Amino acid sequence: MLLLAVDTATPAVTVALHDGDSVVAESTQVDARRHGELLLPSVDRVLTTAGLKLDAVTGIVVGVGPGPYTGLRVGLVTAATFGSVLGVPVHGVCTLDGLAYAAGLREPFTVATDARRKEVYWARYDDFRSRTGEPAVDRPAEIAGRVAGLPAVGAGALLYPEVFPDARGPEHQSAAALAALAAGKLAAGEELLPPRPLYLRRPDAQVPKNYKVVTPR
Repeated sequence: MLLLAVDTATPAVTVALHDGDSVVAESTQVDARRHGELLLPSVDRVLTTAGLKLDAVTGIVVGVGPGPYTGLRVGLVTAATFGSVLGVPVHGVCTLDGLAYAAGLREPFTVATDARRKEVYWARYDDFRSRTGEPAVDRPAEIAGRVAGLPAVGAGALLYPEVFPDARGPEHQSAAALAALAAGKLAAGEELLPPRPLYLRRPDAQVPKNYKVVTPR
């Protein structure tokens, strides 16, 4: 097994290789505006570090979000393209699950990432492997009672200390954690998510309503 994991659902452009036992190489750069520019060079850098070619990969793992529309699609389209060219399966993993796994907490906690618009993408966990419900997007004040008293990880938690007073690392997503989580699930025969985006809301960029159509005379 050699899994190539990518995630662009958060400001982190993160890539890792996992051989089924451990992480072989990884790269993470945080830049919310350059996902498309940074992802492929990151893949090349990880493969070069590992001394491997892309055709050695036996499976692709991709973070499916939730995340902003544009950034999220970069990783998903790249993963789908690699899967098609190499003829290997593409496995989806919830981005919040990757952050939870990286946190390694063995107690109930919350993962929250920045959803912009003064909102967070979030989910609750019993421990670092066990999510208790579906991911959601809300204003922090609206979920204060549901997350009260719980530790929280992720950039979204750090942005709103009044709701997440026990905010901890990791702040950003790690493809290494995403790959390790996926490798463990695949080894156990568990089914992963399809590689489809988990948006939770409409994209920020939309066609204006009632715009004036100009036609030539």
